[in-house]
Amino acid sequence: MEKNVNTAKSTRDFIIIHVIFVGLCFAVLILPIPFAIGFKLFILVIAYNLMVALFSLFRKYRDWLKLWFFVFMISVFQIWPDWFLSAQLNILVFPEDGLFKIGTVSGYMVGLWVIPLFMISFIGLRMQEKKTVLWAYILISVLALIIFGFAELSMWILNSWYPQNVKLLFDHIAIYIIIPEVLLGLSTFYLFVKNKSMKVWILVINAFLIMLLYLGSASFFYFLIEKVIF
Repeated sequence: MEKNVNTAKSTRDFIIIHVIFVGLCFAVLILPIPFAIGFKLFILVIAYNLMVALFSLFRKYRDWLKLWFFVFMISVFQIWPDWFLSAQLNILVFPEDGLFKIGTVSGYMVGLWVIPLFMISFIGLRMQEKKTVLWAYILISVLALIIFGFAELSMWILNSWYPQNVKLLFDHIAIYIIIPEVLLGLSTFYLFVKNKSMKVWILVINAFLIMLLYLGSASFFYFLIEKVIF
């Protein structure tokens, strides 16, 4: 009974955080605030990470804190694939947005991946508790496809990143990146579940391995789709 109560409390807090965040997104992005878009996105990324981390500490959700730390490290490492895709392959563009760059990558990307990966993994964990691990993986695959696909469809509107020199779906989704992004969601969930009881440095190593998997799969599917199939 106590476990069910804690699960319900955690789920309620998860919903509260994301309702607040949606409202904050509306206020920062829609209202005429005189900041460059890069700085606005940076504010939102910081706000989301702080909300999740502080809720984790305040509510003493140890699994939340570990999951947040894990996906934050993944997000930090994800600078490298984005840098490679934009600087070397020239298939991803981060236009000037008023914020500092890390190589060719906008600074807010350091923490941006936390948002979808935390959401996907949290929902996957709840599905695993209620159903089975198979259903969790199915749900994660669908969520990754929807969330990352929506991001690819919409972020260009904000003058954020956009693909170039690749085959596109719906004019804005790079076909080559669809499978790598689904694999990113699945591998994040899998390695967190397998290693959440391990030391912090094990989580950091696994976050780095996930980045390598993403970089390799993005490169492979880019070559397969752009050079072989089409």
